[in-house]
Amino acid sequence: RYEQREDFAVVVQPFFRNTLLPLDSNGKPDLSFFAADCFHFSEKGYAEMAMALWNNMMEPVGEKQTYNNFTYDRSKLKCPNAEKPFLSTRRNSGFSNSASILGKTEPSVPYWAVIVAAIAGILVGSL
Repeated sequence: RYEQREDFAVVVQPFFRNTLLPLDSNGKPDLSFFAADCFHFSEKGYAEMAMALWNNMMEPVGEKQTYNNFTYDRSKLKCPNAEKPFLSTRRNSGFSNSASILGKTEPSVPYWAVIVAAIAGILVGSL
């Protein structure tokens, strides 16, 4: 819906999709990343999530990290540079033609085929 916009972008940040529970040196869950209720993050956990989110925003679309390794290492922060002084979006990640392609494609299934399939499904189901 926002592909045609020059001044706005929506980008999914998948940094938490495949994240595993952080473990301590004994192989047990590292509770220092969690608050007393063991459900919410502690200050350390929120700092780790903030670093992962920031890094995801710096990574180009299609190359975003989908996990967080909970190393709590501030040196792993990715920073803008002269070549890429911006947050990554589809357009500036090399998908600039996607907006024009999306606007000009024809539907792959004609609308009448959906209606026919729905009616046939109802008839078969009622038999």
